[in-house]
Amino acid sequence: MSSSIPVVTIDGPSGVGKGTLAQFLVQKTGFHLLDSGAIYRALAFGAVQDGIALDDIAKLVALANALPVEFIGTDILYNKEDITAQVRTEEIAGVASTIAVIPEVRAALLARQKAFATEPGLIADGRDMGTVVFSTAKIKVYLTASAEIRAQRRVKQLKSQGVSANIDQITRDIEMRDERDLNRKTAPLKPADDAIVIDTSYLDIDAVCQKVLSLVKEQALMA
Repeated sequence: MSSSIPVVTIDGPSGVGKGTLAQFLVQKTGFHLLDSGAIYRALAFGAVQDGIALDDIAKLVALANALPVEFIGTDILYNKEDITAQVRTEEIAGVASTIAVIPEVRAALLARQKAFATEPGLIADGRDMGTVVFSTAKIKVYLTASAEIRAQRRVKQLKSQGVSANIDQITRDIEMRDERDLNRKTAPLKPADDAIVIDTSYLDIDAVCQKVLSLVKEQALMA
């Protein structure tokens, strides 16, 4: 990655508004998008599809090195098949969170993520974008929100899709995922030392988007 290519990192746990903010910034800046969570979810999808045990590190790494995933706009393709809906399920999210703690898997996917940083710039959405993958990024944002608020958002999202959801179970799942992400040995979930931390629990997402866009303009990252 060239140091001249502008990168904005957006990190934080699930349900804090990272995806919405990233899409907004992509539209406003014309930058490319890296949804790193989608890469891990695609790997999880492939592992489930191929029947790979989640403790079989060698097979997981081999799949990560040859991962047949493509991103066309907001669509995720696996072996040319659109898996956008499949990788958004709670099951795949849980598998992705489990394999994301494996250092060898993270190492295998690191170069692929770095390769997304091309002209005119990149919006990188994930959990270790500012701390590991793009540690020299000029703007680093870390979004946070309470587990309860995030669970409510997830239930609302699922209901809008016609899917029934148990808020207590989803809250527990979120808390367990947070625990894994926060305590993994490699690239634990945390704000970069120079990140701007924004709690979105009671903030309107539009206000968050405008605040971060102002930062991008102030840093003159846009052409």
